[in-house]
Amino acid sequence: MYEDGIRIAVLLGSVRNGNYTGKAAALLVDEFRSRDVHVDVIDPADMELPPPGTGSSPDAERMQEIVGQATALVFCTPEYHGGLSSVIKLMIENMGFPSAMSGKPVALLGVAAGQIGAIKSLEMLRSICSHVGCLVLPGPISVAGVQQAFAEDGTALEEGVEKNVRGLADTVMNYLDRHVCPRMALEAMVREGAAL
Repeated sequence: MYEDGIRIAVLLGSVRNGNYTGKAAALLVDEFRSRDVHVDVIDPADMELPPPGTGSSPDAERMQEIVGQATALVFCTPEYHGGLSSVIKLMIENMGFPSAMSGKPVALLGVAAGQIGAIKSLEMLRSICSHVGCLVLPGPISVAGVQQAFAEDGTALEEGVEKNVRGLADTVMNYLDRHVCPRMALEAMVREGAAL
């Protein structure tokens, strides 16, 4: 496989201490890393991101750089009041114009307290990501009843939840193996002057 050239950026959409979004994302990050894939976790709790229209910041520029170098992105969002978090939207607004996200494959992971999960926030996020030029992958993962799905230490309490969240890595890697890695290998061959 092509793990050496693959970089995944995982963007967290909550800044609340001990948030469930981070707990779900940690499972996914662990799954990618178990496959020897490089993962950059972008945590807005550690960043200063300015409101739209007020300029940039070193943190915003660093985020753009990480996203620009990423092979694929995973957005992780809670559902707040029937929509995505303002933190995720602020991150997207700080991606520059044209967006550093444009042309990137994007997988979506949502968590919510309710029984139907993060369906509304994921639909909003899908629409926004598509609008800025991302290639949104099918099969977003929505974790419902998130307070009962994770222990305080982040351990998944339900086998199905852990399987689904970790399975999002399969979605990303399968897409990259079929559509991105063959181009990376061909480009390397051309650069090295290999005969085709």
